[in-house]
Amino acid sequence: MSQNLPLLARYAEGLFWMARYLERVENMARLIDVTQSFESPGREAEAWYALIRINADEEAFAKRGLTADPDTVKRFYLLERDNPSSIPNSIDAARLNARTLRPLISTEMWMQLNMFHRDVAAITADQLEGDKLSRLCGMIKLGVQEHTGITEGTFFRDQGWCFYELGRLIERADQTTRLLDIRFHSLVPLGTEEHRVEEMTLWAGVLRAAAGYHAFRRVAPPGFTPQDVVRFLLTDTSFPRSVLLCVGQMEWLLGQLRSRYGLRGTVAALERTEEVRAAILSRPMERVIAEGLHEFLDGVQRDLILLAGEIGTAFFRDWRPLADDQQPAAAAVPTEGAASQAAVQGASGQAQTQSVIKPSVARRHEP
Repeated sequence: MSQNLPLLARYAEGLFWMARYLERVENMARLIDVTQSFESPGREAEAWYALIRINADEEAFAKRGLTADPDTVKRFYLLERDNPSSIPNSIDAARLNARTLRPLISTEMWMQLNMFHRDVAAITADQLEGDKLSRLCGMIKLGVQEHTGITEGTFFRDQGWCFYELGRLIERADQTTRLLDIRFHSLVPLGTEEHRVEEMTLWAGVLRAAAGYHAFRRVAPPGFTPQDVVRFLLTDTSFPRSVLLCVGQMEWLLGQLRSRYGLRGTVAALERTEEVRAAILSRPMERVIAEGLHEFLDGVQRDLILLAGEIGTAFFRDWRPLADDQQPAAAAVPTEGAASQAAVQGASGQAQTQSVIKPSVARRHEP
């Protein structure tokens, strides 16, 4: 029988953010690949600027004086290491977190992440052209999937696993809402029957961007509607990236931290997951869309930001809330002693010399 081993707060936080960054990398690679495959002739700039909006990078993009042409957006996300949303930057952050986690993670996890980091660092501008871009995105997605498989097979199932999974699931649910929000409002029904095929093709692109195309085809009715896609991405608990499944798994993990490991501080986060689940299930999807899908998804994104904050406040040593002008109204501001409440046993009294690599603010879009 395994012992209930203590876990330092900085290790819990490092696992949480390492998982978030790697999930973000896979999502970004898939979005870039699908955008190139499904861009409409004459609307290329619009298609690529949607990536900027999904990642809430409008301001950062404008400050650099960049134009939203395909080549510029590709470079912005695949080459610019000083862009916090780029794939190289996220891989750098994931690896730096992994370095602080060497006492916890398996040798196989560390070796694979090092090789993956090396491959991403070697990306060149010529790989962003034509079919090379699709192969590049495939390599990046495969790198994250290899990490996921190795982690599944080698990482010890203790508190650390729970924090790793919580980070991955929050990022996954957040990305699904962002994708759906931006794409739904750019793919309003085109009206005439001759545009029906084009509309459905574009919705197929949305599903592929969420890695859900083949899963959706298994359950979709003939002549599916956009409402069917929305319902699938939000509520289908057989689909790994649906918001409802992610929320349910997070609720289970928080319950494990509370019941199995005796960690205090889970109440606020558990209540938040219950609120998100209730919001998704409280109304038929047709009504949600009719009353305003953007407002609904915006609320879910805010709840996910607050959920991450509640986990951080309760368990991590140095959680930073959003800046005042970006903070949701109900966000809790951690006190100086918040880290001492950590579920993370053994954190108090330890010298904390290594910084966890994480974004300074949570991302959300303002269309």
